[in-house]
Amino acid sequence: MIRRIILALTPMTIALLGALPALAATGTLGGPVHFFGIPVEFILFALTLLGVALFHNQTLYVALAGLAAITLYKLGFAGFKFGDGLPGLAGHMAHEWVILANLFCLLMGFALLSRHFEESKVPDVMPNYLPDDWKGGLLLLGVVFVLSSFLDNIAAALIGGTMARHVFRGKVHIGYLAAIVAASNAGGSGSVVGDTTTTMMWIDGVSPLKVLDAYVAAFVALFVCGIPAALQQHKFSPIIRHARQSIPLQKSRVFIGFFILASAIMAS
Repeated sequence: MIRRIILALTPMTIALLGALPALAATGTLGGPVHFFGIPVEFILFALTLLGVALFHNQTLYVALAGLAAITLYKLGFAGFKFGDGLPGLAGHMAHEWVILANLFCLLMGFALLSRHFEESKVPDVMPNYLPDDWKGGLLLLGVVFVLSSFLDNIAAALIGGTMARHVFRGKVHIGYLAAIVAASNAGGSGSVVGDTTTTMMWIDGVSPLKVLDAYVAAFVALFVCGIPAALQQHKFSPIIRHARQSIPLQKSRVFIGFFILASAIMAS
């Protein structure tokens, strides 16, 4: 594990080293550092996202490496809003702990939802109801789109990834994964319960009807991006033509999944 984190930290370290001339030029270690006009925090964050895209089988290690690199940068160079060094980090965590706790619980809940959905055997029988050609992949993206209209984008993407892994026998093209993420974001764009931003607008008093017109662009994007992605996925690994027969559904897990979904909707 340590070796993997060190390897993932390598590009982050290069970015930090690239910022050293800027530090030497300013003669100070306080305040944000810019590299060619770009804050180093943005560079490290972009490298973390790039690492997740390139090493999607090692996302945990890449995420830990990105967290470590940004934390070390803030400790050693830029400082925090509430001070420098470890006291500044402690003050930052004390101020943001509620948001971090909510985010952790949210992500863990969606991960559990995805796991229960997978173990319920529903993805195993889905090929019986999806077209056998590329239109099956497009329809699956449509399911993710609809789910995201009343569920958070992350949960919809996790469920979509779980379904895709089953119906495509574990061989999902990176382009199709990107299409799943895009469908999960597009589906929540016109709903006040399908996206964090629109939910905050609703809480602030904006009418739900004000965001409905976002679906015009979202539907167009679904077909413009979804059709090429479905064709690419069908060429890479066709959908399973027939699911195994007599697969018993795990009704208790189905119930738990619906309970989590209902709780998420009511909490929104």
